[in-house]
Amino acid sequence: MRLALALSLLLVAPLPAAAGSFNPPEGCTGWLTVQARACRVSNFYKCAHDAPGDQWRADFDQEGLFFASRIDAEGQWVESFDMNPVTRQTLDAGASDPASFSELLASGVDTFEFSLSKDNGQRSNVRGFDRLTGRTVTIDGVALQETQFEFTETDPADSILRRTRGREYIHADWRLFFAGPSEWDGGSGEWLPVDGSPVQFINPGEPGFFSTEPLYECDAVLSSYRPVKAIQGGRHVD
Repeated sequence: MRLALALSLLLVAPLPAAAGSFNPPEGCTGWLTVQARACRVSNFYKCAHDAPGDQWRADFDQEGLFFASRIDAEGQWVESFDMNPVTRQTLDAGASDPASFSELLASGVDTFEFSLSKDNGQRSNVRGFDRLTGRTVTIDGVALQETQFEFTETDPADSILRRTRGREYIHADWRLFFAGPSEWDGGSGEWLPVDGSPVQFINPGEPGFFSTEPLYECDAVLSSYRPVKAIQGGRHVD
């Protein structure tokens, strides 16, 4: 069923440089579009057949759909799909320290440690934290709480696959993370800057809702942007 969902998403992806409108899979309802820096637009939707609190995000760049993910009510990475080629990644059961949006709100900090598996046989482990800074940032009229975060993803031999650190934003009622200025290391030891911060929040009925055409910074070279999505894409919007 999940592979079928990924394929159904691919069918609505626009041709390069073409504007379009995203239609979520059957049984799902869209509720938010976010136009972000780094040439990405993300469409959020919820599906009746999922567990309460689960929500999906579909990410588009100039070439079309490239990533989709599902999180639960605690912001855990439940599953995600890379689209080129289609690869599914899922959260392993029995996390030693599950990510918890509720803990972050209640105490101001949440640590996490869990494992992920891909359907191509690759496995990885993730350790990190999210911490509220106490600062509120307003973007396009939406008040967001700023966080500091850091995580490291390693392979089963404990070799570093990637590290990311920086600032993000959360919306307590939406139970979502949004990217901020950060930096990532793809295992080479060199830290590179990335910023996929939201620019516009678009609600149902407003112009641009469920658009598949990104609007901001699309003339920039983004080769350093996509590699962090495999982890952050699950709950953070990087």
